[in-house]
Amino acid sequence: MRNLFVFPNPVNEKAARSVATGVALVSILGLFTGWDWLLIPLAIGFWLRVASGPRFSPLGQLATKWAAPRLGEPVMVPGPPKRFAQAIGAVTTTTGLILVFGLDIAAAGPAVFAIMAVFATLEAAFRFCFGCTVFAGLIRIGLIPDEVCEACADISLRRA
Repeated sequence: MRNLFVFPNPVNEKAARSVATGVALVSILGLFTGWDWLLIPLAIGFWLRVASGPRFSPLGQLATKWAAPRLGEPVMVPGPPKRFAQAIGAVTTTTGLILVFGLDIAAAGPAVFAIMAVFATLEAAFRFCFGCTVFAGLIRIGLIPDEVCEACADISLRRA
């Protein structure tokens, strides 16, 4: 049972970018249609990916089984920063859900969709993972121990 909730390490960056593409598209759809209910599948998907990577996430499965293999050879990157990025998405979309549906703050839906669209697009189109960047900064200042991600802490372990 414990193995069901293990985040992969390393992860295929092409799969992560494919997931980001899906998140960006859903976020843009929510932004332009006003369908705040789209925060529900976004939040659930993020929490599923935080818990176990793509294993239980429909978007994660689509990315790893269909999209990424069509993009060529895998590009492997450390898993912990990607999990951290998924956690940021989970907290952001869950906060949006609470604000929109719990506190009836209508402006929160478009705000969360815009935030998610921007950061997911940066990952999908430009290989810039905001969560990964924050993760690296937290390692650098000692808030995350080096042993959480040796490849992140020791730049000599990275390949060109």
